[in-house]
Amino acid sequence: MLQNISYNRPAIKAKIETEVGKTFTLLERMRLNGIGSPKLHITDTSIEIQNLLILDNNAKTCNIEMRPNGIIVMFRSILETYALIIPYYKLTLYKGKAEEYSIYRDHYFIKVKANSPAIHKFFRKIIDYKADNAPSQIDDL
Repeated sequence: MLQNISYNRPAIKAKIETEVGKTFTLLERMRLNGIGSPKLHITDTSIEIQNLLILDNNAKTCNIEMRPNGIIVMFRSILETYALIIPYYKLTLYKGKAEEYSIYRDHYFIKVKANSPAIHKFFRKIIDYKADNAPSQIDDL
């Protein structure tokens, strides 16, 4: 779900919280050693996101926020802030090249450059959290 989150709208905030949950508490943030990513440089996107990014002449960057039930990928275009809300059950992460991660939700995708160890560590944290908090599979019973 791609949303404009520039303004404080209770309806959009409620949609986001039903998709990925409320923000972590301060204690949970400290346990996870932070829930936000470093600045990520966008290398490629799906057509809907690309149409928003080409309106702006600034560098194409984004950041990721972890939530209990998913992640939020946020980026700016002109003076607006957009968010791609991805619950963990729809999140697909690929590491195609040595220094590039691909984040997919349905027909949306964002590819980001991973040229520092901090970025690799953050994506590892997302993968581990998703695996630890996934619902039980039928094979586990």
